Formats: sequence, C-alpha cells, structure tokens
Amino acid sequence: MKREDKYQIIESLTEKLKGREVVYLTDTSDLDVETINKLRRLCFRRNVTLQVVKNTLLRKAMESSEKNFEPLFEVLKGATSIMMAESANVPARLIKEFRKSSPKPILKGAYVQESFFIGDDQLDTLVSLKSKEELLGELIGLLQSPARNVISALQSGGTTIAGVLKTLSEKEG
Repeated sequence: MKREDKYQIIESLTEKLKGREVVYLTDTSDLDVETINKLRRLCFRRNVTLQVVKNTLLRKAMESSEKNFEPLFEVLKGATSIMMAESANVPARLIKEFRKSSPKPILKGAYVQESFFIGDDQLDTLVSLKSKEELLGELIGLLQSPARNVISALQSGGTTIAGVLKTLSEKEG
C-alpha cells in the first residue's frame, strides 16, 4: 500500500471517529466470504457501518481524532473490524443476534459516549444500554405519571365526597 493511500485511509477514519459517539471494535477473522457478506447486509439494514481496518492505521486515526481512545489501544491486535452507529445498543444487539448462527464477531472493545467497554464479556452490558429515544420515552412516561395520579385522585375523590354528602343528608332526613 502506498504512503498516500495510507494517509487517505487515516484521514477518512479520523473524520468518521470525530463524528461518532458509538464505536465498536470487533474480531471478524476466520469468517468466510458468505458469512461476512451476511454480516455486512445485516449491518446495512440496521444503519451500522462495518469496515475492516489495519490496526496501525486505526490507531493513528484514533490519535489524530479529538477524542481520547487510549483505553482501546490495548485491543488493537489481530484482525480488527470497526462498527459505528448512532445508537449505543444497536451494534451489541446485532453482534448477539449474529452469533446465534456464527461464533464471531467477537467484541474486542467499545467506545460509547466517552465510556469504554473492554472485552467480549461486556456485550450484555452494551445490549442493555438504552437509546436516546427509549430514554426520552421513559422520561415522558415518568413526567405524565404524577399528572395522571392527581387527575385520578380528583375524579375518585369527587365521587367519594358526593357519596358522603348523600349519606349524611339521608341520615338527617
């Protein structure tokens, strides 16, 4: 590979890393062409970019980006594929689903909004992360809950007060 090609790859990776808050490093080595193509199609359908990269070029791109990826440097060994997405849990769910039919990809490490997850044992933790939309939905539900409780109490309280007044008026009569 020519030096100019390497610089272009590093520049391209650096720009991608600057613009993403979710970066997964995986091991997809030993997958045959048919299996890797299935993985690529699944990634495409889930809006996850998958790219096989050379570790040295990826490390230089990480160093050139404005983010601190240093904890991930230790996993840059062997074959590395990089997965990038908008939502933190989508690549983890994709990996977990794909591994039902294939032993790989294996999670080497992940960078999710300034947090690092090293090792394949972190996959379940990453799957359980909630997306921004899920968190907003829960927050809206929590905010609506007290208002519903007040309205419900007022409605049931009105019938209770009416019942008490009716009973009192019947006793007096």
